[in-house]
Amino acid sequence: MLVNSIRKRGLEILLLALLSFWAATASAAKDDARVIDIDTYLAIKNVSGITVSPDDAFVAYTISNYDVENDGSESAVWMQTSDGEALRVTAVGSAAWSPQWSPDDRYLAILSNRVGGKAQVWLLDRRGGDARQLTHLRQGVRSYAWSPDGTQLLLIAQDPSAADLGEEVAGKPRPYVIDRLQFKRDYVGYLDNRRMHIYVFNITDGELRQVTFGDYDDSQATWSPDGKHIAFVSNRTDWPDSNRNTDLWRVDISEEQPQPEQLTTASYADSSPVYSPDGTRIAYATNASDSLPVYAIPQLAILDLKSGQSQIIESLAEINAWNYRFSSDGKRLSAIIEYRGEQQLIDIDLSSGAVQRLIDGKDIVRDYDIGNSGEIFAVVARPQTTPEIYRLGENGLLPFSAINTKLMAGISFGAVEKHRYTAQDGTDLDTFVVFPPDYKKGMRYPAVLHTHGGPWAQWDWRFNFESQLFAANGYIVIMPNFRGSWGYGQAFADALVGKWGEIDYQDSMDAMDFAIAEGWVDGDRMAVYGWSWGGFLTNHVITKTDRFKAAISGASETLVVANYGHDEWQRLWAEDPGLPWLPETRPVWDKVSPFYSLDKVTTPTLIVGGEDDWNMPILNSEQLYTVLKRRGIPTQLVIYPGEGHSLSLPSYEKDLYTRYIDWLQKYVLDE
Repeated sequence: MLVNSIRKRGLEILLLALLSFWAATASAAKDDARVIDIDTYLAIKNVSGITVSPDDAFVAYTISNYDVENDGSESAVWMQTSDGEALRVTAVGSAAWSPQWSPDDRYLAILSNRVGGKAQVWLLDRRGGDARQLTHLRQGVRSYAWSPDGTQLLLIAQDPSAADLGEEVAGKPRPYVIDRLQFKRDYVGYLDNRRMHIYVFNITDGELRQVTFGDYDDSQATWSPDGKHIAFVSNRTDWPDSNRNTDLWRVDISEEQPQPEQLTTASYADSSPVYSPDGTRIAYATNASDSLPVYAIPQLAILDLKSGQSQIIESLAEINAWNYRFSSDGKRLSAIIEYRGEQQLIDIDLSSGAVQRLIDGKDIVRDYDIGNSGEIFAVVARPQTTPEIYRLGENGLLPFSAINTKLMAGISFGAVEKHRYTAQDGTDLDTFVVFPPDYKKGMRYPAVLHTHGGPWAQWDWRFNFESQLFAANGYIVIMPNFRGSWGYGQAFADALVGKWGEIDYQDSMDAMDFAIAEGWVDGDRMAVYGWSWGGFLTNHVITKTDRFKAAISGASETLVVANYGHDEWQRLWAEDPGLPWLPETRPVWDKVSPFYSLDKVTTPTLIVGGEDDWNMPILNSEQLYTVLKRRGIPTQLVIYPGEGHSLSLPSYEKDLYTRYIDWLQKYVLDE
């Protein structure tokens, strides 16, 4: 009996030892699993500008990516056969983008800056041979489109500068002489009086003809199906710099001196015209709303050109729709829409208003095209997959491209979930949650509250590198769609009016409380991070609570009134909060500024931004830093030379994200 007992006990010990060994081995293997890192992010290629050839045999698209070796970026046009064979069709060493097939299927046009650094239209002959430069505008071409018969191009180009005309000495720019109200734009800097206008280029003889003129910017031009008219968007009010009231216009290019004809006359912004196949209607986006214009969700409308009457598509009311196009019979429209944390591709019956969701759920549609056969190709991002091209089949999406497949193979990503939670006032809200790749149920993890920009934006299911990077470093990431976000209707967006840093703050705190109550998050180890509006909200967060051990404020705002006349948003400020020198609006400006509560901040805060950001100028970050530094709060200010609202150099991106992880490590984990 005793011997058997000893033997039994020995077997139990051996079994426990083996189990421990296997568990340790499995854990070590999991620890060694590859996770997303900054270098992998910098190697990701992005796909855009997808277009199907008229014979449905090819799909052309643009691939853009960082050039880490030369600390820059590059873009190239690729062409892929319907059976999946991909070929780069533009040269290495120069940028190329915006592919468009000629109507006769003979040529693929592109924009490229391969000669002289100015973007021009080039032609690639499908029968072979080198690319041929088609346009030679001294100022370059911003965008273009083939005429329906393929004999002409419409071009949008800015008036030439003194440098373009050879009237400026190299290295000695002229002084900025400003006499207009809107005199700055991010990524441009100071504006002059040069405007964007429309030209028509004859492909056969190279004749270039300007068809719009005046002290107005013209954009989003599109041909009528008969090639007689060009519809476009322009603000031709008495003082365009003072408002955002764009309208639809058209010119008859058959006339020797075409005069613009106004098609819409509403007091809000109309944009993005698309003709029906018979040329009798135009689909467009309108900001028609009783809300403040800056909060109004663009809605899809149809303009009847004969009657001049417009009608919003009621089944898509209060839903942001774009990249829409008519079916060949004109009875339906396809479009991309924002809807409750999704970005769907839909098809709508124009007679009944019935909406069919073609791609939805966790598949986030970024771009698409429809071949003449009716086959749909779409650029789709997924929670753990960077954007790729898919073909829509009877049974769903079928992979078409494999641009990043090899790069991302073997990486263990964090699981992404969407959860519904209830705010303090009883409102139901959505939050996305990204878990660490090795998440173990029942354990509490350090967390990052990741606030989105806008605020007129939304988190959705798309691959989000920043959140996956935080998750790969052991954090649960909470991403709430607070009130003010688009995708949830006009009332949801309007809830933020007059409540900046209040209702969005409380909704975000309720999301964190929800994550703690669910048992995911360690409430004593939390950080907050945001960029743009997310940075502005981060600044509010640290003035209202000390629950976060660290903060990262990116491209934010602090003393809001200091931005008036300094940033690019003077039109927006006139709408909300209003002109700052008026007695009735001055208190609102003070109320929404985190600056006046910075005496309450105790959170160690990393502050980052671009030197030449005119969206949310670095002035804000400098103010925030100065106050925290004088008060003895742990802080650091990092300014990226020559950069605008987002960073463009891979070396700066690597530096930025390395600082993020180090800051959180120091103040969330090590503390």
